[in-house]
Amino acid sequence: QVQLVESGGGLVQPGGSLILSCAASGSIFSIQSMGWYRQAPGKQREMVAIINSGDNTIYADSVKGRFTVSIDNADNMGYLQMNNLKPEDTAVYFCTAVVLSGGTQYKNYWGQGTQVTVSS
Repeated sequence: QVQLVESGGGLVQPGGSLILSCAASGSIFSIQSMGWYRQAPGKQREMVAIINSGDNTIYADSVKGRFTVSIDNADNMGYLQMNNLKPEDTAVYFCTAVVLSGGTQYKNYWGQGTQVTVSS
């Protein structure tokens, strides 16, 4: 009933910045939390950043101080601001959310991913 769609990925030079967006649509009463994960070639998917409805955030040590996660609840949009990008940030980035739909059930959803490539 809920769809998440990431956008904003692309090719950027080291030290550059990108903003990833996560658009949530469907039967949404509220977004309880939203997270960003990434998966580099040959590696397991890892947590990048998480934010909940109380604006509490957690970040992977590797991105702390460089990335900022946020939610626009009015628009059901999530964002990941990525600054001072490094080659090791290259990965497919996935948006995930815990959503209370039109009913009373909380469910977890995933987007399809967007490619971020950091290279000279």
